[in-house]
Amino acid sequence: MAIYVWDYQREYEAERADILDAVDTVFRSGRLILGESVRSFEEEFADYHGVAHCVGVDNGTNAVKLGLQALGVGPGDEVITVSNTAAPTVLAIDAVGATPVFVDVDPGTYLMDTDQVADAVTPRTRCLLPVHLYGQCVDLAPLERLAAQHDLRILEDCAQAHGARRNGRLAGTGGDAAAFSFYPTKVLGAYGDAGAVITSDDRVEPNLRRLRYYGMEDRYYVVRTPGHNARLDEVHAEILRRKLRRLDDYIAARRAVAQRYAEGLGDTELTLPQIAPGNEHVYYIYVVRHRERDEILEALREFDFHFNISYPWPVHTMTGFAHLGHATGDFPVTEAAADEIFSLPMYPSLPQDLQDKVITALRKILARG
Repeated sequence: MAIYVWDYQREYEAERADILDAVDTVFRSGRLILGESVRSFEEEFADYHGVAHCVGVDNGTNAVKLGLQALGVGPGDEVITVSNTAAPTVLAIDAVGATPVFVDVDPGTYLMDTDQVADAVTPRTRCLLPVHLYGQCVDLAPLERLAAQHDLRILEDCAQAHGARRNGRLAGTGGDAAAFSFYPTKVLGAYGDAGAVITSDDRVEPNLRRLRYYGMEDRYYVVRTPGHNARLDEVHAEILRRKLRRLDDYIAARRAVAQRYAEGLGDTELTLPQIAPGNEHVYYIYVVRHRERDEILEALREFDFHFNISYPWPVHTMTGFAHLGHATGDFPVTEAAADEIFSLPMYPSLPQDLQDKVITALRKILARG
């Protein structure tokens, strides 16, 4: 049978009654936009993180975009981030009129190399945007020191790190604000697009609420621009409320899948995920590395296995970002990883027998030399 890197069907069957009850609860409530489910999810997601505020939005890209705008980032500003990320991180920077400035990544974890950030700061730098990638956290301590030194803001991209911790601190709780995606594949996923921004800054929260609702405070009256129609809808909010109660269980299941990979593939030539000191990985995706990546993926297709590369093209090499003026070779660690990494199936309901088939197939392919 075909095996893919992600599947939700088994999870849905297990949770179907609760999911359908969530939908029915909303439909019977009489309020379909910005009602009780959104308010309750915002409160519960903020409580999970121990922060003051959560503002639900329509997707993760707008979570980053509105987060930047609420922090005062705009035209003429620079935002330091990485090229080893999903393009929406950088598209959001571009959308607010700011300029993305890249640093390279650590060769073991593929996370932002924070030692390079200080040299990237200029008088135009306004914000640092670390991406907590693949399920583990960037070390924020050096970024916090730089932010204090240069009066910068920190927006964490937590789209891949729901529930991840570094030195006991949850992803999203160290910066001025944090953006989350609840795209279906995420550790905490909706059944469509959804997102949120969390913050403990009482000045940022009202800006976020205005930005997601046309720039309005009172209905029909715009108090600031830009404004957007970027609301989290009631159905997704109610589903996310139910799933938030199971988030720690999802994480435990992902870690069990990761442990089986480590036991089954640890003695092969694959480079398995490295966990940075102090990190508690949640394994949004399980990224491995091999110099013959493309040949391995082609061989896996013989077994009807279809895996993913996150990400095959560093953002700075894409033609859509040619205006930034980068060339191949500018970020060698990022570029080398893009040529060799790929993701194995990773989701909480992955059956052990399917995972065993993946491990067996990989071992056979690697044994061929």
